Amino acid sequence: MASPATIPAGATTRAWLADAVLYQIYPQTFADTNGDGIGDFAGITEHLDHLAWLGVDAIWLNPCFESPFRDAGYDVSDYFSVAPRYGTREDLAALVESAGRRGIRVMLDLVPGHTSDRHPWFLAAADDPTDQRYIWADRQATRFVPSPGKRPGYYLPNFFDFQPALNFGYARSLDDEPWRQPVDAEGPQQNRAALREIMDHWLRTGIAGFRVDMAYSLVKGDPERAETAKLWREQRAWLDRTHPGAVLLSEWGRPELALPAGFHADFFLHFAGRAIPSLWHNGEGMTSPSWEDGPCYFDPQGRGSMAEFVAAWRAGHTAAQPTAQPAADGPGDGYVILPTANHDYNRLATGSRTSEQLGAAFAFLLTWPTLPAIYYGDEIGMRFVPGLPDKEGSRLEPTNNRAGARTPMQWDAGPNAGFSTAPADLLYQPLDPDPGRPTVAGQLADPDSLLHLVRRLIALRRSTPALGSRGAVEVLHTGYPFVCLRGGSHLVVVNPRREPAFFAYPGLAGARTLEAQDVTVTAEGISADSFAYGIFELPGRVEEAGASGS
Repeated sequence: MASPATIPAGATTRAWLADAVLYQIYPQTFADTNGDGIGDFAGITEHLDHLAWLGVDAIWLNPCFESPFRDAGYDVSDYFSVAPRYGTREDLAALVESAGRRGIRVMLDLVPGHTSDRHPWFLAAADDPTDQRYIWADRQATRFVPSPGKRPGYYLPNFFDFQPALNFGYARSLDDEPWRQPVDAEGPQQNRAALREIMDHWLRTGIAGFRVDMAYSLVKGDPERAETAKLWREQRAWLDRTHPGAVLLSEWGRPELALPAGFHADFFLHFAGRAIPSLWHNGEGMTSPSWEDGPCYFDPQGRGSMAEFVAAWRAGHTAAQPTAQPAADGPGDGYVILPTANHDYNRLATGSRTSEQLGAAFAFLLTWPTLPAIYYGDEIGMRFVPGLPDKEGSRLEPTNNRAGARTPMQWDAGPNAGFSTAPADLLYQPLDPDPGRPTVAGQLADPDSLLHLVRRLIALRRSTPALGSRGAVEVLHTGYPFVCLRGGSHLVVVNPRREPAFFAYPGLAGARTLEAQDVTVTAEGISADSFAYGIFELPGRVEEAGASGS
């Protein structure tokens, strides 16, 4: 494997984020070193060479704090301790240090909006009527849950009943809802201070930053998210003073709101608008009535259009522009993150979408001006496994069971696919039962595999500024094939449908192939066979460095 690049000691700039390739690890199912069937910090450390070889710049881990794990760690009972299932604080420190030597930063998942109902804060509040760290009402109101302690009344949960919402105040008061405290009340201010204390604690251990869970939801009764944005701008100002190298990535799904609120980047999400569903959601795997419906572009039937995604991206990208500079100068205040999947959403390989269709998806992901985020295992085409039982709150609705996206990483053809030495019935999640399931070892041995393609695409992105987050983009065709120019000098073509496609566009003769499968560029236009993709350098074109277009 390639020699890794060490992160410079004392590096305080966030410039690395501008073209970073992110990688999400679900710790429970990445790699288990102690044979208990659950992944751990040491397992991640053992496989850092895989991530360095792939070209990953930063990893973020789902919550690894102390927890009863009724919602897979999103019910925190101690923000300052790691969960023993993952190892010790020293194991986490070893992971951060080993990753840093390979040029990889480590980010944690911060859950600021609620705790577990077993957190000492909540146990104390449930017995103390003067404690305002949570939201309490003296009567039953919508979504409020009866107090479990000596304190009379009801508390507001955020998600499951065992996740009491921390009190960051309400954007506006109502006479008939006296529990609506203002954002500057004692309880909300206490929680803002605690949030800074938690971030400070982990940043001092070498963590590079946080992915912030439900970042949009802290202040209640805030439909425009104005007070929530003020809260995060306050946190960002503190972060810039005390930890100038740290980053905040938001689970907001609205870059046009999240980036002006102070986040360095915001994820496109499956439950916020059509950006993600219009690309990947083929109506199989997990579904929910709450998700905006419609066809997706990466569909073999060719029923979608890239116009939906491009419009959503443009809105977020515009918000990323420095306010003191013209929009054409490129992003500078923040970035939009485009993920392959996540722990709450279908993998790329879901349902009828087969491995032969994934090359086009990665060719788009790694050449579009967003920050790409790869969900663990997607680089080898791991599939969403249907029909699994509920595990630690994975089932949200009859058709929405997140367990299928959380199965063990498939490292090799050995027992438990190299994930764990535990008996199969003790694994956190069962393995994909498909005997033909892909593995890292198998694809490493095949230079034509998806894994090698993803690595080449990452390397190409890194060596070609026109293909990065700050290169200009001109969309030439939103149908099939999708065609765009990056930096004025590079042509990107993807055709994820089964039927061949042609786009008439003269003047491209002599294009030099950088990475392609079944795409032909001639003086008349572009021909793309089924599931085709291509990246080409155009002769005589000069990159419009730093420019941005649509």
